[in-house]
Amino acid sequence: MTTVEQTGEEFAERLFGAALGAVDILAVYLGDRLGWYEALAAGPVDARELAERAGGDVRYAQEWLEQQAATGVLTVGADGRFALPAGPAEVLTDRHSLNYLAPLARMFAGAAVQMPALVRAYRDGGGVGWSDYGADLRESQSDMNRPWFEHRLAPAFAEVAEVDNALSRPGAKVADIGSGGGWSSIALARAYPELMVDGYDIDAPSVIMARENAAELGDRVRFQHADATALPEGAYDLAFAFECVHDMPYPVAVLSAMRKALRPGGAVIVMDEAVEPEFTGPAGEIDRLMYGFSLLVCLPDGMAHPDSAGTGTVMRAAKLGEYAEQAGFTSVRTLPIEDFGFWRFYLLAT
Repeated sequence: MTTVEQTGEEFAERLFGAALGAVDILAVYLGDRLGWYEALAAGPVDARELAERAGGDVRYAQEWLEQQAATGVLTVGADGRFALPAGPAEVLTDRHSLNYLAPLARMFAGAAVQMPALVRAYRDGGGVGWSDYGADLRESQSDMNRPWFEHRLAPAFAEVAEVDNALSRPGAKVADIGSGGGWSSIALARAYPELMVDGYDIDAPSVIMARENAAELGDRVRFQHADATALPEGAYDLAFAFECVHDMPYPVAVLSAMRKALRPGGAVIVMDEAVEPEFTGPAGEIDRLMYGFSLLVCLPDGMAHPDSAGTGTVMRAAKLGEYAEQAGFTSVRTLPIEDFGFWRFYLLAT
């Protein structure tokens, strides 16, 4: 792809615009973590009323409210009180909306805390492990994916006959590798009342979070603090990997274990980023965002392990195909699931 070369002045304007966006992201992080957006969703406030509703220092609340109005998130009434309009309220407070993006600010703010460690990793090698990023990233990824799993996962699979049939089969049992906060497992269990789901994750706090989220489902959904080597052979009709293969330091070993865990006729389904087939520069918005995740989180996480594959977030279909072939699968195809956020679905068969 060709592009017109930017002048120094033009690029300076671009960088200035990016700085304004960075301020917005960090300010959203403050409002999200302090509970101020939730408080604003209940009605207009001044700084003192905001502090009374949600806690916080009044002087800081005043500055934050003014910044949010200055950047166009909040409106200001004739009485000087600040209000959160319906559109921003949905994006910033509705955890069940497909437009919920407050976790995006949590993701980048949480990654920014690790910049000194990232500089060291980029200079000397090694990485920054997922656990080092803490609750911000763990909760961010879980909350970002939750509405898509809740609203779209079961309808998407219902349109793919071979997947729907496998999930509906009497005695069906599936594995969810890298289950995180558990919302993918929960969505499957709710949509298929006879289905048994075993979730596996190597992050202990995520397993605790998933168990709490799935408590109402009882023994039909179980979560284990374990990696794929703990998968029992020949136990599952399907094995899923939702948005995690690109993070794995040893993806071939994990996919191989998932293949061995399948019953005859079973398949592995991978949901990963819907990036373009090939690298281009400049690239589209999805690839640009995924490179951001890769630079700051996913590649350093993968590289924190010795002899890592070092895949990174921008895992193109051909790379997944290579991993699948090395793991013993005979075919990889894209499932006909459209309009599913930032993601694409692949079916790996033997």
